[in-house]
Amino acid sequence: MNEETEKITIRLPKRYVRALDFLVELDDFTSRSEAIRGAIRDMVYQRTELVMDKIEKIKKAEEALASMETLQKQYMKQ
Repeated sequence: MNEETEKITIRLPKRYVRALDFLVELDDFTSRSEAIRGAIRDMVYQRTELVMDKIEKIKKAEEALASMETLQKQYMKQ
């Protein structure tokens, strides 16, 4: 690997290790490490998209609340 990678140690249930080994044997991945990197990459992209969607919803809710408060102030004066 290169300087941009970092070694970590993880513990997995035996059934996950067997599944990883099965995928490696089928030649989908060259190693357990490659399979785990692929899974983490996919999870990071998926979760990032989910988080960005949540942030967008929060922004829209805050805008709606601000609009409502503005309207209340406007009509409460009358």
